[in-house]
Amino acid sequence: MATITLRGLTKVYPGGARALDALDLDVADGEFFALLGPSGCGKTTLLRTVAGLETATGGTVRLGAADVTRLPPGRRDVGMVFQDYALFPHMTVLDNIAYPLRIKKRRRADRYRAAREAARELGLDGLEGRRPAELSGGQQQRVALARALVAHPRTFLLDEPLSNLDARLRLEARTFLKRLQRRLGVTTVFVTHDQAEALALADRIAVMDAGRVRQLGTPAEVFRRPANLFVASFIGSTPMNLLPGIVRGGAVATAGAELPVPDEARGRLADGEPVVCGIRPEYLDYGEEPLDGAFRGTVSVVEHLGGSSLVTLDVEGGPVRVVVGEDLDAAPGTAGWALPRPGRLLLYRDGELVTAAARPAARPAARPAARPAARPATDTTRQTDPTEGTHVPDDTPPEPGTPPTKDGGRG
Repeated sequence: MATITLRGLTKVYPGGARALDALDLDVADGEFFALLGPSGCGKTTLLRTVAGLETATGGTVRLGAADVTRLPPGRRDVGMVFQDYALFPHMTVLDNIAYPLRIKKRRRADRYRAAREAARELGLDGLEGRRPAELSGGQQQRVALARALVAHPRTFLLDEPLSNLDARLRLEARTFLKRLQRRLGVTTVFVTHDQAEALALADRIAVMDAGRVRQLGTPAEVFRRPANLFVASFIGSTPMNLLPGIVRGGAVATAGAELPVPDEARGRLADGEPVVCGIRPEYLDYGEEPLDGAFRGTVSVVEHLGGSSLVTLDVEGGPVRVVVGEDLDAAPGTAGWALPRPGRLLLYRDGELVTAAARPAARPAARPAARPAARPATDTTRQTDPTEGTHVPDDTPPEPGTPPTKDGGRG
């Protein structure tokens, strides 16, 4: 396995578009690390630069102790799964999985033995003779994963591999991916714009915007204590309530309520200073009778979410959203009160969290792999086919037949 160390990584495209802006990042050995952000934030460019499919304009990429910044992809020892899976439609499942070993000139018997083992590990028994068009979306995804893993790479790179699946398959695949990564212990970087996926899968998350990391931390840290208004507004299936306020004598006046200044912000704000108050809908208690220190408003919308409901209160200064239990039946047009739970209020000044001290993001200890990474010696003449993310010798002729494309699954 390997650590990933990025220092001052910059990528500027012709025309001046800056996709990565002097980015520093460390991924621990055996860590499941998520790159999260909106479209265009630079997360896929970062992943492709680590893989060697994009050339860095500046900075360095280290995998383990080796500086691979100028190495071709095939010499970086990474496995990559693309968003559209990129399976060869004319090949069987077994041939697709074995393809990286074929390119590495492994003996036929050895590569098919390894391919069958990978297929069995990923639950593809009985499907080895099918072609991609005969598989469901979830099965195609597992073939792509098996192909990336069959050569036992030190680093596993996933570019939104769940985005083409429907909701149920996505949930199943998410659980499968986490179990697989835990079992293999391989260093994994996962790109997604879906915060639920990042929060559920990752050991740590880097939230990106405009080619920079806006916050780095564990899922709990990023969810509970967004470091700035960008992260606060981006993270959470129900967005954080962000309300304008004014500091007055140890309290914050906001949305018609007086709330005590959080302990960590005391002495750091002046009377009359404007702030933004942040409180998650999950951290508000709802009542149908007056509550001291609560936001008072009128219920405008009730959204039923199954085991809970999202109630929107129209209060002074804007809407406040509250997550309530399924046993509470709030009716539109009635009065309601939302009380922040102790210690859950956050204050932002100039877009940044007001806090007593910067808290360094926890970095988990490296986990050893659950199995030895038996790999053949690296051939220093090899480079990678960008379409497949697999090892390709310099003198390898093009593969006959149709180039890899995405096939729609049936099922």
